[in-house]
Amino acid sequence: MGYNHDAESNLEQLLESLIKMVGKANKNVDGLQKRVSQLEWLIKEQQQGIKERDNLIRIYSEQPHESSSANIPYHVG
Repeated sequence: MGYNHDAESNLEQLLESLIKMVGKANKNVDGLQKRVSQLEWLIKEQQQGIKERDNLIRIYSEQPHESSSANIPYHVG
C-alpha cells in the first residue's frame, strides 16, 4: 500500500505542477494579448495621423495660389 500512496502523491504533485504551468501560460498569453492590443492601437493612431497629413497636403495643393513665375520677369535675349 505504501507504493500506491507514493504514486498517488506523485500524481497529485504532477497535477499541481501542470495546473501552475497552465496558469502561468495563460498569464503570459494575456500579457501578450494586451501588448498586441497596444501595438494595434499605436498602428491605428499612426495611420490616422498619416491620413490627416495627406488630407492637409491635398487641401493645400488644391488651393489656388499665385504662380511664382508671375513675379519673375521674362527676358528674351
